[in-house]
Amino acid sequence: MRQLTFFKRDEPVIETKLHEDVLEIIIANAPVNALGAAVRSALAQAIDAAQEDDQVKVILLRGAGKLFSAGADITEFDQPPTGCALPAIIDTIEASSKPIVAAIHGTALGGGLELALGCHYRLATPSAKMGLPEVSLGILPGAGGTQRLPRLVGLDAALAMIVSGSPVDASSALAMGLVDRLVDEEDFPAAAIAYARILDAPRRTRDKQVAHDAGAFERFAAANARRIETLDAPKACIAAVKASVELPFDEGLALERKLFAELVTGAQAKALRHTFFAERAAGKIADLPADTPRRPIAKVGVIGAGTMGSGISMNFLSAGIGVTIVEMTSDALDRGVGLMRTNYEASARKGRLTNEQVEQAMNLLTPTLDFDGLGDCDLIIEAVYENMEVKKEIFARLDAIAKPGAILASNTSYLSIDEIASATNRPADVLGLHFFSPDNIMKLVEVVRGEATAEDVLATGMQLARSIGKVPVVARVCYGFIGNRMLIPRQDNAYAMLLEGATPEQIDRVHTDFGMPMGPLQMIDLAGVDIGWHRDTNRIESLQDALCAAGRWGQKTKAGFYDYDEKRKPTPSPAVAEIIAEFRDRAGIEARTISDEEIVARTLYTMVNEGAKLLEEGIAQRASDIDVVWLYGYGWPRHKGGPMFWADEIGLTTVVQGLERYADRLGGDFAITPRLAQQSVDDGSPGK
Repeated sequence: MRQLTFFKRDEPVIETKLHEDVLEIIIANAPVNALGAAVRSALAQAIDAAQEDDQVKVILLRGAGKLFSAGADITEFDQPPTGCALPAIIDTIEASSKPIVAAIHGTALGGGLELALGCHYRLATPSAKMGLPEVSLGILPGAGGTQRLPRLVGLDAALAMIVSGSPVDASSALAMGLVDRLVDEEDFPAAAIAYARILDAPRRTRDKQVAHDAGAFERFAAANARRIETLDAPKACIAAVKASVELPFDEGLALERKLFAELVTGAQAKALRHTFFAERAAGKIADLPADTPRRPIAKVGVIGAGTMGSGISMNFLSAGIGVTIVEMTSDALDRGVGLMRTNYEASARKGRLTNEQVEQAMNLLTPTLDFDGLGDCDLIIEAVYENMEVKKEIFARLDAIAKPGAILASNTSYLSIDEIASATNRPADVLGLHFFSPDNIMKLVEVVRGEATAEDVLATGMQLARSIGKVPVVARVCYGFIGNRMLIPRQDNAYAMLLEGATPEQIDRVHTDFGMPMGPLQMIDLAGVDIGWHRDTNRIESLQDALCAAGRWGQKTKAGFYDYDEKRKPTPSPAVAEIIAEFRDRAGIEARTISDEEIVARTLYTMVNEGAKLLEEGIAQRASDIDVVWLYGYGWPRHKGGPMFWADEIGLTTVVQGLERYADRLGGDFAITPRLAQQSVDDGSPGK
């Protein structure tokens, strides 16, 4: 067996092994075999050399380690192109006079799958996954994916894969014609080499015709209208796939590359690349060594079986971690357990879980009324209502029964972890794990680092959140931490503008037009207008008091800022308009016309200002962490990159000037943070 190795600096990126007449080319660019410039150059050299080698009859291409290739090196997107371009290499592969086989294990994503599409044959292990997720980065497959995939799998399947960006498993890939054969994991890659040896001629995807019917594009556009209406990349993906039907192959490729070039420099792609890197940066803690030990977590305790406690428990059960859940009464415990089963069974009905998986998860649950049952847990999460005295009482009890080394966590949304920890004799073991509702779905967890939180406790909290599929962000202690603290000026100004003349519909429309899933008043209705209400119907000191006294507590009572039908569909409420008018008259406020621009300044720009304060105070590590919180916890539109990135893009001078314009309406204690004011000077953007 003849073996060669191609190097980048001191690390191999391509290995070749000649097995008699089969040349095996192995991409060895750890950790994900990204197709960076060095890999592309080495691939080109290896393929060219194989064409001239009479001993080589067929070429097998695969990845080293755990996967085929995760695709392009995203860090190169913002740099001038260097070396051999991926589309050119794929064209070379397809034009090869010797058969080239892609042997896929693990994952083949993006440019990795496009590389495989250029090969003449494709094999995969049963556990492999394949996809073209470029749309999630605001771009389209730019190395022939939009032209070759439809020719292999047909129009409907190609549109679904390319526009959604979702991967398919190996069995689906085999059924649709994306791969030719499945190879057992244990026999891979020997079985792939054996298969390659029987091939005697190339089979080029470019020569195929696209299987389709005339109405495919219209049906797809209608079914996905909501997904694609505000996003550039899905529209471009559809246009490129359409070219695979209407244009010759080379012209379709040219259009694909033109659309790719337009997208990759666009604002949406830039924002989506930012979100990609921001999520990865959020996992890094500046003063925490990478080799900080983690505490083993084999069993988790949850205190409280309400909506939050049940949702938190499901995260661990779904990850195969046993949970002991404690409640004060049998009725509350039974409701919580029933809610978990109902949620799991709903997922099973939708095909997301099997009935066996539902039972496996539920069998890991131990419901109990015995607080001492938490004594053998490695992590205990308190998930009761927001009352400091109640939480301190619980943590004092935990201090007495939790085993040494157990991590004690609070799911508090606002309250001080330091004060909660003071109720124990082990404050180093205490931290915050702030999950977001619905807990079993929302990906964000704010990992709140108390003044005394031990390094290994913090490291364990971060790792554990990732292990259950969450995106963790570290926050220091302040009221509301990162996300909820930034909500305060938004909500305060929304309430104020209602009294000044805006309607709930106008305020919420400005936010949904911006790209939010719902506006601030719709969000209050969803969470509950009565949260934080003093519950004295005779004490009307705020608009919230007036609404709650009238029984308008939000969606749960089918009446909040909006009226709700049986399906929780909102409609404007004449009763709310009357309550607002009465309260406005009582406060002596004269209604005026409020512009959409003012709503943006007073609800979104004020959030940016609060984010700058969080950075000044060291509550958040970096601006991109704030973006991650809002992307994953509050539905900030991904194609706008998060509030801090968005502010940079529109210009910090624009933000500061907007705040100054309405400063007299932002309250007497409002001030533009020095960090934002100085950066706006440095920014030099013209303002709008």
